[in-house]
Amino acid sequence: MTSTHHPHPLRLPAFRLLFLGRTISTLGDAVVPAALAIAITRATGSSSALALVLGCAMVPRLLLLPLGGVVGDRFDPRLVALVTDLVRAVAQIAVGLELLGGRPSLAAIAAAEAVGGIASAFAMPTASPLVAAAVDGPQRMRANALLASAVSGARLGGPALAGVLVLTAGPGWAFLLDGASFLVSAALLTRLKVRRTPTERRSLRADLLRGWSEVRSRDWYWTSLIGHAVWNGAAAVLLTLGPLIASRRMGGEGVWIAMTQAAAFGVLAGSLLAGRYRPRRPLLVSTLGLALYALPLVALAVTAPAPVTVASYALAMTGLGFLNPVWQTVVQQEFPPQVLARVTSYDWLLSLAAAPLGYTLAPLAADAWGSTGPLLVTAALVALACGGAAFVPGVRRVGRTADADDLTDSPTDDPTDGLTNRRHSLEKGPGATDPDVTGVSSTAEEATVGAARRDPTIRT
Repeated sequence: MTSTHHPHPLRLPAFRLLFLGRTISTLGDAVVPAALAIAITRATGSSSALALVLGCAMVPRLLLLPLGGVVGDRFDPRLVALVTDLVRAVAQIAVGLELLGGRPSLAAIAAAEAVGGIASAFAMPTASPLVAAAVDGPQRMRANALLASAVSGARLGGPALAGVLVLTAGPGWAFLLDGASFLVSAALLTRLKVRRTPTERRSLRADLLRGWSEVRSRDWYWTSLIGHAVWNGAAAVLLTLGPLIASRRMGGEGVWIAMTQAAAFGVLAGSLLAGRYRPRRPLLVSTLGLALYALPLVALAVTAPAPVTVASYALAMTGLGFLNPVWQTVVQQEFPPQVLARVTSYDWLLSLAAAPLGYTLAPLAADAWGSTGPLLVTAALVALACGGAAFVPGVRRVGRTADADDLTDSPTDDPTDGLTNRRHSLEKGPGATDPDVTGVSSTAEEATVGAARRDPTIRT
């Protein structure tokens, strides 16, 4: 056994700038959801108005994500990320100024959020290629875990900061803070110099088909995407039905507040764990961890004691926190760099599309059959989709490379490891060994319920 020393990712100037920019912009993003809800409610007194604004941001994001993946692979990621950072900064500052003006226009706010949604469709697929370019393979697991921990911490503190801003200065200042965070992120990360892999120019249709072909050709990837989509739909069901159940049957609103705080700490704990724990089959372990989300669904359905429900939710979100950096590392390791943005865009597309479906179906099902039935059915779907993926050969095989064992270079007795490494080296192609150097900028991934993928991801 030979030991090879790898510098801590934060000692790498490129990753350090990427890390700072991502953390700052995520903190800015984390204050917006609460501020937006309060601002629209104050201005209109209508939940329909809030739904309209959220839809204006969500719909263009979903429609344009595949195109954003093509753009992220075809062009300089620095340029794509920089432009989208600036566009989102302008959009959020415009909303902030509109709110501070005293007579906010719903149409103007909706239009600005739509512009931000369009920009995010092009920004989100660039996140994984930027990390892959900034950090070499042996340290990507640790780098992704650090980013996930920072993002989790920012999202944990964001709502509290939003509360302070809204109650003292007004919701408009939360949007100004978010816009400023994008500007700071862009300013930091335009100084970054990382590898860039040249890509062959093709038609838009050919690029879209190439990305889909890469997704379809890997059983571990497309089956995992199904699991991520089911998870996000289940999370939407829990967030829709959970507050009412906690308030009416489990002791009051304080139980739901405890659940949300426990979930935030769970995601952070899972991210930290991913930076230290190196299972032999990381994708298999993290996929099984994602199936833990069935536990709080069942706990709510049977009205378990409040401490049990809170603990189960924390455990489930720990599974999510562990999966996110593991998943990102495996994807960066298994796909050629020329297609990373495209395959990531399909991951985001399925994950984000499933959440509105859950929000829509949950109240309808609860009205028809009561809350217990939908929660139990959703728990079964999560267990089936995520737990069932563990039986897929690719899920059991991939992930055990240098990225999963960055502290020690040692031989392995698993014959599939070598096959994974050899296949990956062939897939990279000759262009991947001769990268040029360019400056790139980071963007904040959208705050999502799950696989963020959302954050994972939402990501899952």
